[in-house]
Amino acid sequence: MEIVHQMLIICFLLALPVSLYSQAERKYIRQGNREYGKEKYSDSEISYRRAIDKNSALPDAIFNIGDALYKQKKYEDAGRQFIENHNMNENAEKKSASLYNLGNSLLMSNKVRESIDAYKGSLKLDPDNMKTKYNLAYAQDLLKEQQQQQQQQQQGENKDNQDKKDQDKENQNQQKNDQQQKQQQPEQQTISKEDAERILNALANDEKDVQEKVKLAKARKEQVRTLKNW
Repeated sequence: MEIVHQMLIICFLLALPVSLYSQAERKYIRQGNREYGKEKYSDSEISYRRAIDKNSALPDAIFNIGDALYKQKKYEDAGRQFIENHNMNENAEKKSASLYNLGNSLLMSNKVRESIDAYKGSLKLDPDNMKTKYNLAYAQDLLKEQQQQQQQQQQGENKDNQDKKDQDKENQNQQKNDQQQKQQQPEQQTISKEDAERILNALANDEKDVQEKVKLAKARKEQVRTLKNW
C-alpha cells in the first residue's frame, strides 16, 4: 500500500500542468502551483478557482483543482473535477491522466470496482503507462481480497443461522417430549378440606361399627361356650 501511495503522489506531481493563458489566468495558475508545491493545498485550490473565474474553459485549471482537493482528502470532490476535465479535453494523454487520477480518487474512497474501470479506461488511452498498470493490479488484488472476506463472512453467517435453526428444532423436540411425558403421568387428584373431613368421619364411623361388631361377636361366642359347659 505504501508503494502505491508513493506512486499516487509522484503521478500528481508529474501531471500537474503549468498552462499559459492570458496574463491574469497564468498568474493565478502559477500562484496555485507555488502553493501546491509548499503543500498549501487549500490555498492552491483557491488560486486555481480564481483562474476559473477569469476563464471557465480551462481544463488544466480544473485538473489542478482536482489535485488540490485530493491532497485535502476530499476524494469525491476531486473525482468530479477529474471527470469534468476528461470531458473537456480532446488530448488523449490528458484524458488518460484525468482517468488515472480519477481511479486514485475512487480507490481512496474505497470504491475499488469503480477505480478498476477508471484505470482500464486510462490504459486504453495510454497502454504503456506503468503507474496505471501497477495501480490497476493493486486494485484488482484488493477487490479479490474483499470478495474473499465477504464470502467468508457470508459462510459464517450461514453457519450461525443453521446452528440457530438446529438449536430451535432441538428445543421444540424437547418441549414436545416434555408435553408427552406430562400427559402420560397420572394426574394427582386434589380434594377439598370438607371432602377430607367427610372421608375421615366415614372411616371413623366404619371403624366404630367394626368394633361394635367385634364386641357383639365376642359376646355371642361367650354365650355359645357357656351353653356347651352345661
